[in-house]
Amino acid sequence: MKELIPTGKLRAGVALAPSPSPLFVIKDARGDVRGVTVDLANELGHELNVEVALTVAPNTGELVDALEAGTIDVSFMPVDDERKKRIAFGPVYFLVESTYMVTQASGIRTVDEVDRAHVRVVGIANTTTIRAAGRSLKNTGITAAQSIGEAIEMMVGGKADAFALSRDSLPPFLAKLPGSRIVEGGFQFTGVAVAVAKGKPEALAYVTAFLGKAKQSGAVRAAFERAGLAHLDVAP
Repeated sequence: MKELIPTGKLRAGVALAPSPSPLFVIKDARGDVRGVTVDLANELGHELNVEVALTVAPNTGELVDALEAGTIDVSFMPVDDERKKRIAFGPVYFLVESTYMVTQASGIRTVDEVDRAHVRVVGIANTTTIRAAGRSLKNTGITAAQSIGEAIEMMVGGKADAFALSRDSLPPFLAKLPGSRIVEGGFQFTGVAVAVAKGKPEALAYVTAFLGKAKQSGAVRAAFERAGLAHLDVAP
């Protein structure tokens, strides 16, 4: 499969965060990268019988750039129309709702209440979430942070009132900001999928078949469970 692994190894890109999700990976106490997408990349490498080389990025926007530049071969990220212009997506394995975590002082309880002139909103640069939030906000703007850690620091430091991210990824961060909450409602609903560079139909067909088998065999479900995400559903 020269089109998928032109260097003879599988170069996979994953996104790092302080807490695991079906999209984000973490570093354990030894500094090793762990998570659903690492497991999926390793499973794909095992099927191909090649070494897996991981590229760890602070956001999925950098992974889009890497796929387009040809410095990685495969990744996993939320689908949006802007990304479809640049890279090719295979099957979705998780469905996400994007919403906001807000500070206690903001008094905000619903997604509509975020869209006020005085509300300071932060999101992660070059992601589908920040683009969707930007489209939905008519009365305020959104500031781009380079990583989840930076966004949480802005919230804790009183520099932001609302943080845009997927609902499944937000709960672990509530403890870092006493009184904070996740609002009712969402501003985007999309899927997390496997992705490769455009113009590689054989590579896309291979990862499409692979992820379909991984969902049917229970490999994706097992990856969720190893990451402590057994309460979340794998997309059909």
